[in-house]
Parts: sequence; C-alpha cells; structure tokens
Amino acid sequence: MEADDCDRPAGAHGVAARGTRGPSSPISGEERSLDDLLRRADLAAAHDLPRLFQGHADVLGVGDPVAYLVDLQQSSLVPLIEAAAPDDARQVSFLGVDSTLAGRAFQQAQILTQPADSGHGLRVWLPLVNGTERLGVLTVTVPDADLMARHDAALSVRLRTFAAVVAELITSKTLYGDTLVRLRRTAEMGLAAEMQWALLPPLTFVSPTVTIAGALEPAYEVAGDSIDYAVDKGLARFAIFDGMGHGLRSAQLVTLSVAAYRNGRRSDRSLDMTARAIDTAVDAAFATDAFITGVLAELNTDLGLLSWVNAGHPDPLLLRGGRLIKSLHIEPMLPFGLNADLAIDGDDAGAPTSANIGTEALEPGDIVVLYTDGVIEARSPGGDFFGVERLVDLLTRSLAAGLSAPETMRRIVRVLLEHHRSQLDDDATLMFVKW
Repeated sequence: MEADDCDRPAGAHGVAARGTRGPSSPISGEERSLDDLLRRADLAAAHDLPRLFQGHADVLGVGDPVAYLVDLQQSSLVPLIEAAAPDDARQVSFLGVDSTLAGRAFQQAQILTQPADSGHGLRVWLPLVNGTERLGVLTVTVPDADLMARHDAALSVRLRTFAAVVAELITSKTLYGDTLVRLRRTAEMGLAAEMQWALLPPLTFVSPTVTIAGALEPAYEVAGDSIDYAVDKGLARFAIFDGMGHGLRSAQLVTLSVAAYRNGRRSDRSLDMTARAIDTAVDAAFATDAFITGVLAELNTDLGLLSWVNAGHPDPLLLRGGRLIKSLHIEPMLPFGLNADLAIDGDDAGAPTSANIGTEALEPGDIVVLYTDGVIEARSPGGDFFGVERLVDLLTRSLAAGLSAPETMRRIVRVLLEHHRSQLDDDATLMFVKW
C-alpha cells in the first residue's frame, strides 16, 4: 500500500525534483510524470523498476522501455524486465557489447538510433551512466523519427533526463536487494570473489582534474587482487594490491590490507605511515606465512606531483603524449607483512627504516598505469607471455583512437582473455590514472 505524502520523508527526490514554482507557472504533463516517477520510486524495490519506467515512457509518448545492465565482464548487456513465464524469449535476450548497436552506445556513451522493429519510427539507445560509471543502456521506441531530429529537440532532452533518472535509480536500488546484483552475473561467483567485489570502489571516476579507471579478471574467481582510491580537494590517493596465493585466504589478506589502507588514508597519515600500518596489520593477523605486494600513491591534483611507495610490486608505467616514457622505479620495500623493522611509532627501539618515497612531476595529460603480475605473466596456450610491451601497445593504440579510460580498460581485458583463452591462472588487475 502506498503511503500518503504526509507519511513520506522529505528525501532528496521529494524536495529537489519538485522545486519551487510560482503559482502562475504551469506544470507540463512530462514534469508531472517525472515527479510521479520519483515519488513512486521512493517506495519501490529494484524489481518494481520496469513498471515505473513503462509508466513514464507512456507519458513521454515512447514505447518498449527496457534498461539493459552490463555484466561484470562487460561483454553482454542483460535486460531488466518484469518477472515473466520461463519461456518468455526476453529472459535470454542478452546483447553483445562488441557486436550490437546497443553495445556501441554503451562503449561510446552516446545516443544511437536505428529503425524500429515494426518498420515505423526509431529504436533509440541511450547510455546509462551514474556520474561517470557506465551501467548499461536504456532503449525506447520513438514513433516519429522527426522527433529526434535535433540534439536539443524536446524529446531528446526528455529522454536524456529519463536515462539519467533511470541510472540514478538503478544505482540506489542496487543497495537494497539482490535483483540487480544477480542480473549482472552470468556465472556462479566464488566466495573469495564475492568478498572482493563487495570491497571495490566504483571502477570509474572522472573529474576536471583526474580520471581513474580499473579492471579485474577473472571476474567470478578473483581473490587476491584489489584496487582502491579516494579523490578529495587537491589530492587523489590510489593503490593496487596483489595478495599471496589464491582463494579465500588470499581474499582475507587483501581485504585486511585495503581496510588498513583506508584507515591510514582516512586518518590522513603519510604514505610512509600508511605503508607501515598495512605491514603491521598483515604481520599481526597472518604472522610470517602471508604477504601482499602493492603500490600506494598520491597525486597532488593542483600541481601534478605524484608520490608513491612500492612494496615488492611491478613498477607503475608513465605514459605521455600517447607513448611510454618510463617505468616509475624506486627501491621497493619488502611486500607488506614481511617488514619486521617497520613500525607505526618511529621512536620504537631499533630505529625502523622508512619506506622509500618516489616522486615524479607529471605534465597535463600524463597517464600512470598500475597493474598486477597476472596481467603481464598471462600465457597463451603456446606459452607466450602477455608482457609489458603488449600492454603498452594496447594502451597507446586505445589512446590514439580516442577511447575513454573505462573503454580502454575493457578492451585490454578482452584482449588479455583472448590471449589466454579465457583461462587466467592468476588474477589480472589494472588501474589507469590520468592527470
């Protein structure tokens, strides 16, 4: 039963969407419909969303609205539809990201159109983006192609607003149930991977000063790898981790390491002190039988000054002007968990050694790439390593083609899986940071 307005808390949708209008300002049917969509969404669960989307599409005069969410490996678009009979063909109507117009709309984050199946009007594909995180696409049928003739046409503007609201609702409703989480999975997920996905931040962030994108494979078995980041005023902090071994123990190791990293970061500790805190936490929990490699980095987004600590991890790569400039090498500390002489309190007996801090002055447009050894050490069936050279070649070709950071990461992963025939022996994780 739907609550009366007086029973509904004044949430963000309830106030911001309705705004303040003078008594003489007329409200259009489209505005009323959007207001109604947001009101109803306040009390809707994820499985109610298709019905809400249909109601708003009817008022806009468009048909067949379906939101497609990209699967975890970003290879398929999966429809979010109402529960139907098992033989309903829509249940299995996945769309390939690399083989359909819908997939192109997702890759390019652009509105694309094609003739409607009925032969009348247009099928419109709109990207679903929350902030800068690509979620999938929204499709509707427009009865008259002339209504979409211009980018600033009224219907075009309304559909873009519709897609933005759909993306926001999908993001918020994901937190309250498993409908949308299950929808994005096309295979059974292992327990270790479950832990890792729950730990991850959004894999894409874009602002005027910094762009961050990440990728992890194999999506359903990843265990010992992780990335994390935080962007605040004047400073972007980011890290990559690769835990010893595989499976549940490795997942526990990296979960602890990321938690210790976040604790140090949120306590505003220096890179050195944060590295010591992670090392101490791993040593305390796992004694001497476990370790984890990683890179912790900070980027002053006002000045472009990069600082980093390396704990037994592959060196980050620096790209400038679309080509590799150098590897960012410093003398690394031992992997976290193996540095018995590093302590949080620098006054402890034994004068603990500080971690080496690397620094590099970036130029606008510079890209720093972090990766785990599972990327470069992936072997083809013939024994050929994927290698740093192949990774750099893919990066430079993607940049030359003008691809976005998340699309660059997605394509590198697709090539990596093809190289290894989709059977990775180790987690493969990438992180792309552009100033």
